[in-house]
Parts: sequence; structure tokens; C-alpha cells
Amino acid sequence: MAQEEKIKEIQNKIKEEGIRFIELQFTDMQGKSKNIDIPITDLETAIKKGIGFDGSSIEGFARIKESDMYLKPDLETFATHPWTSQNIKTARLICDIYTPKGELYEDSPRSVLKKAIKKGEEKGYELTLGPEVEFYLLKKINGTFKLPDSDSYFDTTPGSTGTRVRREVMSMLKDFGITSERGHHEVGAGQYEIGFKYDNALRTADNVITLKRIIRTIANKNELLASFMPKPFTGKMGNGMHIHFSLFEREENKFYDATDPQHLSETAKQFIAGVLEHIKKITILLNPTINSYKRLVKGYEAPVYVCWGDKNRSALIRIPQYQKGRTSSARAEIRSPDPSANPYLAFAALYYAGLKGIEDKLTLRKPIGDNLYELTEREIAEQGIELLPRTLNEALEEFRQSKLMKELFEESLFDKYVRAKQKEIEDFTTTVTEWERERYLKN
Repeated sequence: MAQEEKIKEIQNKIKEEGIRFIELQFTDMQGKSKNIDIPITDLETAIKKGIGFDGSSIEGFARIKESDMYLKPDLETFATHPWTSQNIKTARLICDIYTPKGELYEDSPRSVLKKAIKKGEEKGYELTLGPEVEFYLLKKINGTFKLPDSDSYFDTTPGSTGTRVRREVMSMLKDFGITSERGHHEVGAGQYEIGFKYDNALRTADNVITLKRIIRTIANKNELLASFMPKPFTGKMGNGMHIHFSLFEREENKFYDATDPQHLSETAKQFIAGVLEHIKKITILLNPTINSYKRLVKGYEAPVYVCWGDKNRSALIRIPQYQKGRTSSARAEIRSPDPSANPYLAFAALYYAGLKGIEDKLTLRKPIGDNLYELTEREIAEQGIELLPRTLNEALEEFRQSKLMKELFEESLFDKYVRAKQKEIEDFTTTVTEWERERYLKN
């Protein structure tokens, strides 16, 4: 649709629905959603010239001496916020960030993903992704957060708050043009998962940000806290964000091959080989927090071994069951990411790594059929299987050595990201925890 036609469509919706404000959304380097509200009268200015803001106040953005930035909305992301009242009806637009010279700001996470997308387009590919986002719902009782149920995998307690929240979230996704495919109770008490239909990389990243916003909003309305923390409780299941992925060329799934036992093409195998080749160096983008590495431990369904397998859920990458007659179902699933990841940076890194595998014509090793959690460390080592980084510090060191990520990020953002993670590690290292006081205070 031409821009003028899209503008006219948006203006008609604004008039029909009585919208008074537009929320201009973007994310910082860590993936935290930010916004600026403007009255509807300023929408034309936002579209044509952009709305200025101070980039020096946003982590990972410009320095003070070059702080003037402009938000320009992506018109395809227009959606009405269904939770706002009629008196202050609000719609949202997700924005790209531009410099005063009118150039796309390359250090913006959305710009990084666009760079990866452009590289794929030059090779004739489009990456499609389908994430499954896990989260906990918590109720605050006497100052302490408690789990609202004791249910487990696929359980449904009629009338439970968690079930009601999940279904309300899935229903509200439609208001944002997102097709919800599944939602259910996860393994942990008070833990849920919601997934939506696969789409191209940019729309999927936008949709992850939108989904998390909806979940938090509906949870808050029900006096609950929604947590996407990778490992909120000791000894309980962590929150993952498994990502299904495949490559398309126009309408053709380039991952599909009818003659292969797993229905995987040579392109798919090279792409997966690229992800496995670079996984240790991009792990920090898929698992970006100190807490992420308390989820990536053996025994909790979170993969720690760098390998792939056919329908093997203990492998880092598994190949889901092919659905006969549906060539679009040929795909792979990476199981290590968690929902604290910035989806723009995570998807960009995944795409770059896979494209590098195709470019270098990497050979995919044989699949692992064993349940890796039942093997000894010696048996795993004998198969030449490596481990993911065990801490944020290890992941940061791997990232710093990656020529591929330096190419993706550009020097400025790469350095900013490294400094931010160094600060996070330093803060954690020097913070005294309750665990330490309980263990050592009386020594």
C-alpha cells in the first residue's frame, strides 16, 4: 500500500474511533519499551518530519554532543490501544530513529535488525520467525510475591485468574493485528506460554514487544505482576522464548526438501550450521542478563549443549515434526533464548549467523538423538559437543571476539553494548546478596 493511501486509512480510523493521542514507541539497547505521547494534531508532523527527543538520555543511544534524534513512525504498525478509555482514546505507532541529517540511526536496535534483513534480501531470502514467550504471573500478598496457582503443564483450573488473563491477552492480540496460535499453562506453578503465528523478522520483533506490553497491562488490571525474568525462583522452571525459524524466497520455503529424512534442504542445514558455529558468540544477545545463566543449567529443559537433533528437546536446536503436505512447516527451533532478550538484536544476530553459514557453505554435523540430560559429561565430550557460556561474563568474552557481531553492530553500538554488560557484571559482583548474609554473616 502506498504511503498516501496508508495515511488516509489511518486518518479514517482516527476519526471513526475518536482517537485523541498517538503513542510513539521505540526500544532502548536493552529491549526496554519507551514512548512519547503526542496529540493527534501532531501526527502529520511526526510522519513528515519526525518528532524530536533527547537521545543522550536513552541507554545505548547518542552522546550529549550529538543527542538530537527524531522518531518517525512505521505506518504499518498503527493500532488502537484497546485498554484506553473513550475520553483519552490512544493509538500506537512503532518508530524508527533518525539523525538530524535525515539518516536512519544505525545504533537503534530496530535499525540493526533492518541491516540484517537487508543482507538477507540481497541474497533473495526472508527470515520468518515464530517465538513462544513464557512468563510467570505473581500476586503480591503482604509485601511478598506469591504464585497464584499450583497447576502444571497444560492444566486448566476453571475460573482461575491465570487462565482468564491468558485468554484475555490472546483475544487482545487481534486488536494489534497479531494472530495468536496457542496459549497454555507451562510446567511451573503460575507459569504460562503464549505463541503467535510466524511472520517476517521485523514484524515478529515488533510483535514480541507488543505481546509483552499486553501481558503486563492485563496482568496489572487483574492485580498481578507479569514477570519475564529468565529464572525468577530457585529450583523451579525458568522462562524461555523458543524461536521457530525458516527462510523463504517469495512464497517458497527454502528450508524444505522432500527427499531429506528431516525434510531439510541444504540451505536449511547450512543456516543451522551457521547458527551453531556462532552460537557461543551470540548467546549474550539471546540471553542478555546475569539471571539468564541461572536458567541455562542442566535438568530444567533449558539447553546447554551446542548441537541439534530431530525432535530432540534436549538439543540446542531441534527439528519439529514435519506436517505432511505443508511445506511451510519445515523449520528449526532454537531453545536457548529467553524473554529478557531484545528481540531486534536477538533476531538480527540469529539471521547474521545463519546467513554466514550459507555464505561459507558450512556442513551440518550429524544430529544427536540421545537425551543429553541422561549422558555423563565424559560421554558428551567424546561426541565433541561444546557447552554454551555458563555466565554473562563468559558470554561477553565470546561476544567481544566475534568479527561477525562487530560487522552487524558497527563499532559504536558494539562498544556501547560491551560497556553496558561490563557495568552489569561489575554491579552484580559488588552487590552483597541475602544468600551471602545467610551463609556467612555469623562466620
